Amino acid sequence: MEDYRTFLWTKILPRVQKATRYMGNEVNSVRKGHDKAKIKVALAFPDLYEIGMSHLGLKILYHIINMEPDWLAERVFAPDNDMEIIMQEEKFPLCSLETTTPLSDFDLVGFTLQYELSYATILHMLKLSGIPQLAAERKDPDPLVAGGGPGAFNPEPVTDFFDFFLLGDAEEALPQVLHILTEMKLLSRQDKLRRLTEVPGVYVPSFYREEYSPDGAYQGTRPLFGLPERVSRAVVTDLEKAPYPTEFIVPYGGIVHDRLVLELFRGCTRGCRFCQAGIIYRPVRERKPETLRELAGKMVESTGYDEIALSSLSSSDYSGIGVLVEELGRDLAREGVSLSLPSLRLDSFSVDLAEQVQRVRKSGLTFAPEAGSQRLRDVINKNVSEEDLISAVSHAFKAGWSNVKLYFMIGLPTEEDEDLRGIAAMARKVVQAFRQSGGRGKPRVTVSASVFVPKPHTPFQWVGQISREEILRRQQLLRNGLRGPGLNFQWHGVEESLLEAALSRGDRRLNPVIRRAVEHGCKLDGWDEHFSYTGWQQAFAEEGLGIEEYASRTLETDSPLPWGHLDSGVANRYLLSEYRRALTGQVTGDCRTSCLGCGMAVLVGSCGSEGEPYENLD
Repeated sequence: MEDYRTFLWTKILPRVQKATRYMGNEVNSVRKGHDKAKIKVALAFPDLYEIGMSHLGLKILYHIINMEPDWLAERVFAPDNDMEIIMQEEKFPLCSLETTTPLSDFDLVGFTLQYELSYATILHMLKLSGIPQLAAERKDPDPLVAGGGPGAFNPEPVTDFFDFFLLGDAEEALPQVLHILTEMKLLSRQDKLRRLTEVPGVYVPSFYREEYSPDGAYQGTRPLFGLPERVSRAVVTDLEKAPYPTEFIVPYGGIVHDRLVLELFRGCTRGCRFCQAGIIYRPVRERKPETLRELAGKMVESTGYDEIALSSLSSSDYSGIGVLVEELGRDLAREGVSLSLPSLRLDSFSVDLAEQVQRVRKSGLTFAPEAGSQRLRDVINKNVSEEDLISAVSHAFKAGWSNVKLYFMIGLPTEEDEDLRGIAAMARKVVQAFRQSGGRGKPRVTVSASVFVPKPHTPFQWVGQISREEILRRQQLLRNGLRGPGLNFQWHGVEESLLEAALSRGDRRLNPVIRRAVEHGCKLDGWDEHFSYTGWQQAFAEEGLGIEEYASRTLETDSPLPWGHLDSGVANRYLLSEYRRALTGQVTGDCRTSCLGCGMAVLVGSCGSEGEPYENLD
């Protein structure tokens, strides 16, 4: 082990551009002896260091595992091209940061499935580590390979490469997994996996089989060995008791989100119909204000950071957010530490809140109207109005802000050109509001338009994505409409969006496609300089499939879904009801004040909503 580390530092790091990505030894990183650890876990993030180190989930898992004296967790990220070339030249395996230990020497390698464009990178990292890519080819001495995160709610495109997945919250389920692996260390892989199915949220794909009709139509996924028909996600019911890291690792080099992150609560009750996170993280569970203030104090003391982001799916929905921000902001201002809210809801925005959050330094404000007309906002259940936006930005401009960013999506179900023109009209009204408010300087209104990608476990899971040609046409329509002083237009790549949609709702037939894509050099697909649409097209074609065909396919509402055996806790009949309500423009309210009968209460016993259940589910 020490030989690997010496070789890394003397023969490799002097030759790479960003050595801090691979050094380890950062402040608050944990280094334990491998000879004393009963279970060794490599936490693998399939992207570059600066992306993976910005991910809160990785920090939480690292903290949970290393809290236990007999367990150790170390990190590993994908190498960039310059590093990889040297590794191949020197026959140097992919190793962990903390102790430069090859991944093949760990008991468990856990990958974060944060976004679909990382799937090829997962296989690439396995290849660099020497671990067999196919789970069926691994032997007892090989590590178990696990996956978690949002992608675990439809992992079917990558099931060939994983021994098991963990659906849902890991704070309680992961320690159960590691206790079993500690107890059963000398048993076979199959025996270990059989035992792991007893843990809530554990899905072993080799214990489930896809069924097809004679004409090749998907008929469902069935369990073997008497396992449950559906795997239910793990849920932490009391977030207050869940462990949370305060000693964040402080990187030597810059990372994407180089700040502390304080999770106020988990879940969302707004019910946006395009949003997968709003489904798979239900129900809402909050931390107490006093707990948050205590955590924040410890985090600042142990790291020296000068910024904390108050993070959740809709942070301004935290009950008592005003009091929390005022008290926490006062605490932190004395230390020269600023607060930030990544996104503010239009209907709950207040200048007082924004001023409290940005009392140390004033940056831009970000809002997400999502659609350019009230009709389409009703379709997607985005319960904000144009009046909310103009009121929010007008107050902000009067208070001294001049920089506003607006997030929208194009290609939403039922979208028409008039909705797109509404985006441009709304942006021009924001510029006009700046002038009418007497704002100083010049306004900068940035409109960012991503492409709608249908996601599993949402009311729009049955909808196909619009075609490549249609995406380009709609982007051009927006470009033409968003010209003028104070306006700036940003858009998402067409081909990346098509691939994401194809992988998002994919089935097991995509496993060989992804493997072929890696053979064609695909990796780090979230980066423009690495993304190869040609390589992916070739991989799909070699398997007799097409990216756009997969992305645009409409799924029948009465047919089995590739992820139907994985239970998010929200009933499919509720999602179908919401889909039908979307097509008729019906709005569904916030479930914090009135239970909507989505099914989560059945899974967790109580989800904190009040009122009579919503009954229109058929």
